[in-house]
Amino acid sequence: MALLVQKFGGTSVADVERIQAVARRIAASREEGHELVIVVSAMGHTTDELTGLARAISAQPPQRELDMLLATGEQVSIALLSIALHQLGVPAVSMTGTQAGIVTESAHGRARILEVRTERLRRLLDDGQVVVVAGFQGTSSGVAGTPEITTLGRGGSDTSAVALAAALGADACEIYTDVPGVLTTDPRKVSDAQLMESVSCDEMLELASLGAAVLHPRAVEIARNYGVPLVVRSSWSEAPGTRLTSGCARAHGQEGLELGKPVDGADLLLHQAVLALTDVPDRPGVAAQLFEALGAADLNVDLIVQASQDGGSNDIAFTLAETDLEQASQVCRQVLRALGADGAVLSGEADMAKISISGAGILGRPGVAARLFDTLARLGINLRLIATSEVKVSCVVAGWAGPKALRATAEAFELQERQLRHNPVACQQNAPAVRGVALDRDQIQVTVRHVPDQPGSAAAVCRTLAEAAIGLDAIVQSERTHTMGQQLSRDMSFVLKREDLSRAEEALAPLLLQWPEACVEEGSAIARISAVGAGMPYTPGTAARMFRAIAAADINIELIATSEIRTSCVVPERDGVRALQAVHAAFALGGVIEHQAEGTEAPVPAAKP
Repeated sequence: MALLVQKFGGTSVADVERIQAVARRIAASREEGHELVIVVSAMGHTTDELTGLARAISAQPPQRELDMLLATGEQVSIALLSIALHQLGVPAVSMTGTQAGIVTESAHGRARILEVRTERLRRLLDDGQVVVVAGFQGTSSGVAGTPEITTLGRGGSDTSAVALAAALGADACEIYTDVPGVLTTDPRKVSDAQLMESVSCDEMLELASLGAAVLHPRAVEIARNYGVPLVVRSSWSEAPGTRLTSGCARAHGQEGLELGKPVDGADLLLHQAVLALTDVPDRPGVAAQLFEALGAADLNVDLIVQASQDGGSNDIAFTLAETDLEQASQVCRQVLRALGADGAVLSGEADMAKISISGAGILGRPGVAARLFDTLARLGINLRLIATSEVKVSCVVAGWAGPKALRATAEAFELQERQLRHNPVACQQNAPAVRGVALDRDQIQVTVRHVPDQPGSAAAVCRTLAEAAIGLDAIVQSERTHTMGQQLSRDMSFVLKREDLSRAEEALAPLLLQWPEACVEEGSAIARISAVGAGMPYTPGTAARMFRAIAAADINIELIATSEIRTSCVVPERDGVRALQAVHAAFALGGVIEHQAEGTEAPVPAAKP
């Protein structure tokens, strides 16, 4: 007999017939001997309808009152589902988030979970009850300790379910939805998208942050942090769905179930080199040609950054082992000659180091990257390159600064010695180079021109945006420098949500007044194509293959940002769907997906490009 937490979304309980079908499914699970905690969302589009009613009365309704209103949607669902279970002879009791012991911080509309007080839930389970819990909501101690209803934000029912599973030590958390599981991409845009049998939580965090709507990133973050076995399944079939894999479970900290330390490790990789190509022709196929040539020379490239275009040209920079610097330089010179890029400039710099922090949901908490940059700036360490993802932030710095940077980073994020890795080797695991591909068109590229090239500048920009609660999906620092009197400057580009643009410009305005020539430049409408896979760091040719697929579709890449398990390309918005289809086909994700058994021998690490 297993303790299962099962979550059913709004489409699964959209009407009486579907509620009755869900009740029959729950009854069958109970017949198998399982203890069950059921989490449900509001019926259908109830949350949108309730929000519409509030907006019809006030353009800006008080957030507390919105929480009071929206929490009623799930209460309808839990009561109706409990009634349906009773009708089948299944003892069931419905509970609001408050009654279920879900305690949150005092932040209406976006509260994070502090703890789940499970005593009442356990008593009901021991009595043989199926407990039906309202997702998306909890309670906080407001003014003078008075309880207040809070909501967790979009995707909150996923978060509720996984948090309950973590607190109860459930054998599994099953997320039932209207799709068969996690697919390789959006089936509405790519007709042959395939089901993934399994995916790691790190990969799913990247995919979820990129707009894959099957699971909310916060739910995946909890599953990853606490080792919750998580499965995504269809509400309408008995198919096994997609299994999410994570590390070992760990105890809940004193800081709160969902407010744990966002950084759980730091790495230092020494003896690195940076190769930079400036004034490279801005046309389709250039990045593909460059990284295909590097891959053919068996050169292991790590981070890749292509900055925003300027004057019809681009800058491309990448890192690799400093022992490969001379050979890589020769390859780059050959490529530049083949491109006829007479005006391009090639520069290399050895004795560099890469300092990285990792943890679930780093970019979901805007202040984390800013804290890293601030920490390095206080030591007088300048940032040569920046690469970010949902689970990792990496900075390339001078080699002499590496050990000092690691010590300071460990102190800033309260990391223990066991959480630090020196010159880490990529984990040997048999994972596909690309597991899935995502498209996000609700994005905009913003460039801050003429940021002083000195310690603290990047930190100031990122800290300013973090204080305005604006998350950045990519941070790219240009390789090209400008002269401002005696001061050099660089451009910094960001990808952020379109809805955050005006707030970002407003937040940055006071800071930019301190830098005489600095300004914010809004880019054209963009789409971001991202390939995600745990096998990417040690599978040769991955990035080049992606760049070639986009170039073959005659689509120009405007920006490139890579992390350990993700490569993202920004393209014109009108070309987004075609680029997604091209990349999905290039990695044969539309075919049958095969997975090797866990524990088998992994390939020798090789280059991503």
